[in-house]
This record gives sequence, C-alpha cells and structure tokens, in this order.
Amino acid sequence: MRTIRATTGLEDQHNLPRFHYDIYAILEGGQELYFGHETQVNVNVVEKVKISRVDGEEIEKCYLSPTKRRGVERRVLIWAPKENGFLGDSFRCGVPHTCSQPKCPICRVFGGLITDQIKEESESEPRKATTMIGRLTHGGGVAIQVLAPEEKQRAMHPSKLQQQGEETPMPFKREYNEPGLLYPIYNHCLSMTESEFSSVAYAFMGSLARLGAGNPKGLKIFEDKLTGEMSEPWIVVDRYLSPIGKRPIVSPSITVIDEAQKQFKGAVFSIGGEKQKPDSKLIRGSFHRYIGDAAIVTLSKCIEQFEAEVLTNVDAETDD
Repeated sequence: MRTIRATTGLEDQHNLPRFHYDIYAILEGGQELYFGHETQVNVNVVEKVKISRVDGEEIEKCYLSPTKRRGVERRVLIWAPKENGFLGDSFRCGVPHTCSQPKCPICRVFGGLITDQIKEESESEPRKATTMIGRLTHGGGVAIQVLAPEEKQRAMHPSKLQQQGEETPMPFKREYNEPGLLYPIYNHCLSMTESEFSSVAYAFMGSLARLGAGNPKGLKIFEDKLTGEMSEPWIVVDRYLSPIGKRPIVSPSITVIDEAQKQFKGAVFSIGGEKQKPDSKLIRGSFHRYIGDAAIVTLSKCIEQFEAEVLTNVDAETDD
C-alpha cells in the first residue's frame, strides 16, 4: 500500500505557539492618488467598483484593490535591508520569481510558486517545482465616500518619448482618487507564530507610504476619537484562537463617514455578542483585541522583533 505524507513544509516551528491575527484599519488619502486600472483613449482610468444598494440604487466607488496592497507589501519585504543588501536577494526571492523556501520569511507568509524545476548558478541542488500556500489574505479597499475621480492633463514621460521616437510630449489625461477618501482595509493571518506575524506587521506599516501608481504615493491611518476623547488611529489588531470578536468591517454600501464610523466602532467593542466598555485592550480567554494607539504599540513591537530576528547585521550605527 502506498503511503502519502502531506505536510505544510513549516515543521521547523512546531514547538512555538500559533495564533490567528487580524488587522483592521481605515486609511485616508492625504493627496490625490492613482490606483491604475486600465487605459482608454488618451485617459488613464482609476480602478472603481459598482455597488447595488438595498434600495436598488447603483453607485460607483473608487477602489484600493487588495491585490495591489498585497503586491506592495511583498515588495516592502523584498527590498528590506539585510546585511547591507536586501532581504529578497539573501533568499533569491523576488516577484514573480519567488523562492518558495520554508525558511524564507516572505514566502512562508505570503506564499510562493515555482512552476518548473530550476537551478541557480550558485546552488548545488536544483529547486523543485513546488507550491507554498500563503497564510495572509487581504480584503476591503472600497472607499466610503462616493466621489468621482478627478481628471488632470499630463505630458508623456521622456522615456516613453524615446521608445516611440517622438520629439514632443504627447498630452494625455489621468484620473485620480480625490484627496481625503477613506478606505477600510483588512489583513487576515492564519495560524502564525509571533515571528511570522512580525513580517506581516513590517510589511503592512511599511507599505502605507508606498501605495499608489506613479506619484504622489501614500496613505495614512485615519485618526479621530475612538476609545476616548483623544484622537487616535483607527486601527485594530486581533490575536486569537477562536474568532469571538465582531469583525469591524464597513459595508461597501455606506456612503456617509459618520455612518461608517458608527458601524466600525460598534463592531470593535463587541466581543462574543456582548457590548464592551470602550478600552484600548479587550481580552476574553485567548482572544486579545488591541485598539487605536494600543494597536500601533503592538505592531511596533512586532516590527522591532522582525528587525532583531531577520534584518540582522545591518550597519545602522554609521550615520554620523
């Protein structure tokens, strides 16, 4: 009889505790942003989604695609400094050519794929065709407000002129998501150690300043009153074995900021179907929820752990 042994490929950390982790946040565009979707005749169009509301009305909203966020986060890790080089180079891991090694802090979280057996010049053994399933998923991204993209005229980039043999710039128009749009976004992590989640935290926080195609780039975490009377970032980090906390996910059909905030806050302070007193930390059994500034503190500790464990041997003391 033939025996089949199925494994995750991650047996090297079976002695460490694992949890599920979630990050919920509302991001704010501080300036016009271009999230590319397609090019029509002389117009670069931003990505939008159509939504049918319960009253039959159909609305269209700007969209920060989860796949775009995932790509930026992965590149943040690939270009992270390691040994005065780059983390991706140290594992020969990139996009789309992932290394799919269990020891790689990028692939063991985001997943990896090698379609055919390959052999690097510096390696004695070939890398076999393999699939490493990622344990990080992304969601959300539908803007709260209904604001039509603004359109601005641009000149063709000099590199494009050279490619096409043109002597004078060819004007074109580009759509932009208007400044101030709010985007509820979510990251969900399946069965990770603290060490593995530290790479998620590093990638998430590092990607915020780099989201967008072309320039300008970058979003920030929206700030307002959340747990008390002081303004703080609207972000929640969950760590749990059982998902008993209500998920603070904003309905895409909502178009009013106050209504979206009310729905988000209502879910944040609901654990096991019971309303909780607003606080920066909510704990029930194995379920831990960190809210606002406490969530930033939690992510910051994870980022410092990632720096200590992964970004080692970086000469960061010679900045004088």
